[in-house]
Amino acid sequence: MASTTRRVEVNRADHAKRNLWSGFLFGVGLVAFFDEVVFHQLLHWHHFYDKSTTDAGLVSDGLFHAFSWFATVGSLFMLADLRRRLAWWKERWIAGVFLGVGVFQLYDGIVQHKLLELHQIRYGVEILPYDLAWNISAFLLIIIGIVLLRRSGVAHAS
Repeated sequence: MASTTRRVEVNRADHAKRNLWSGFLFGVGLVAFFDEVVFHQLLHWHHFYDKSTTDAGLVSDGLFHAFSWFATVGSLFMLADLRRRLAWWKERWIAGVFLGVGVFQLYDGIVQHKLLELHQIRYGVEILPYDLAWNISAFLLIIIGIVLLRRSGVAHAS
């Protein structure tokens, strides 16, 4: 039993970055899926690309949805490989999920909403409260991810 535990610890240390990246990709895929389903499909607040026709917006939503699934499926293949190698590090993976969700949301809020102006969170309303809620929650998710990452024992991983 002790040799198995030691092997798991060594495997985790050897695959620390892969655990983080798998969780990160899962977080990106998860939040992109949630964004697309809730804000694009159910609430009809915007499309991924709102600077053209509704048809173009729907096509861009489909591509965005495909991206979210590619990220999710890719992350799960990485997770399956980590588990097969007895190298899955749950705490580090979850930290990666929070980081992926937060980084994607911050990227969406700053780059896509403001710099590129691909779309806004919502139209026909005072946008500042939505922007603040979106970006502040992104920062909080990133902070949670960093705290969880530090608690996972990163300093001991190579």
